[in-house]
Amino acid sequence: MSNSNAIANGVAGAGAGIIAQILTYPLQTVNTRQQTERIAKSKSSAAAAAATATASSGSLLQILHVVKTEGWGGLYSGLKPSLFGTAASQGIYYYFYQLFKNKAEAIAAARKHKGRGDGNVGIFSWLLVAALAGSLNVLLTNPIWVLVTRMQTHTQAERKITESKKEALLKEASENSLVASRLKDKLAELDSTKPRPYGTIHAVREVYTEAGIRGFWKGIIPTLVMVCNPSIQFMIYESSLKRLKEKRAANNKHGLKNISALEVFLLGAIAKLGATVTTYPLLVVKSRLQAKQEIGGNISLRYSGTVDAIIKMIRYEGLPGFYKGMSTKIVQSVFAASVLFMFKEEFVKAYMFLTHKIVKVPSNVTN
Repeated sequence: MSNSNAIANGVAGAGAGIIAQILTYPLQTVNTRQQTERIAKSKSSAAAAAATATASSGSLLQILHVVKTEGWGGLYSGLKPSLFGTAASQGIYYYFYQLFKNKAEAIAAARKHKGRGDGNVGIFSWLLVAALAGSLNVLLTNPIWVLVTRMQTHTQAERKITESKKEALLKEASENSLVASRLKDKLAELDSTKPRPYGTIHAVREVYTEAGIRGFWKGIIPTLVMVCNPSIQFMIYESSLKRLKEKRAANNKHGLKNISALEVFLLGAIAKLGATVTTYPLLVVKSRLQAKQEIGGNISLRYSGTVDAIIKMIRYEGLPGFYKGMSTKIVQSVFAASVLFMFKEEFVKAYMFLTHKIVKVPSNVTN
């Protein structure tokens, strides 16, 4: 029965994750671009001022800007690998989470039988269960998310390349080595250049060309550390859900413990909010490492690894750099987690109901 529960949770998690991803993907795209917008504190050029204004503008305005400049497709760049990654991530996570959860509950029950506890799984055990499931998920699915980040930020990277070329032309013109008419033509040519088509295959080739196979595991260190995000999330969720069920059972003569979809939605929102605020800086570092590195001479905006990224962000951008786009992320992740938990619980109920019916029918026929 425990394996059946694990499969049910794996399938339900994958399905619910896909629904949540589709509904919140535009916000995720905007948030990734906010996180990877690198602007050194000392930079005072017009391009930097424009970039700062864009980064600090509201999420809705940024969504409208993307639609205006790139079309609706710009908001859904990388959606296909993202959906595959979501299904794989949620399926892997929930499957192993349920397996480890069943094992933890069995150990707790065995300890109670020996007189060593009350039979409940402790907070540390919940954290360990979520951490183990999360670590396996990260190691197996990180390449997918590297590609998704590249696809979400491709237009942004192309814009940075164009800005770098413009600055080089203006510098050349200021040194009187470029005539005004030629400068105007070259700037117009750059402005008229459209971003190149960029799909999953293009992203794969780019990552491999830059760093080989290792490139697909960029950001793995902060991502593994971020395993504490779902650990905190599920600790809050499981503990809150357990208390709510116990309270519901105590107030109900028949001992029914059914929790409504709305209550699960709210519990998921609270759990994700707490986890997101705690681990957001790591998410920014991960996105910076996975995105295409800045093109140009400013080495302060390029990172060789996790430690290098953290040091340069503190030195050149300050602590606010670690919280870029956090308000967008809170809205996106809380809503996505709420939808995910709500649909997952409903899918599990439907699966168990159908399984019960299928098992019950043969027994009735036999009788």
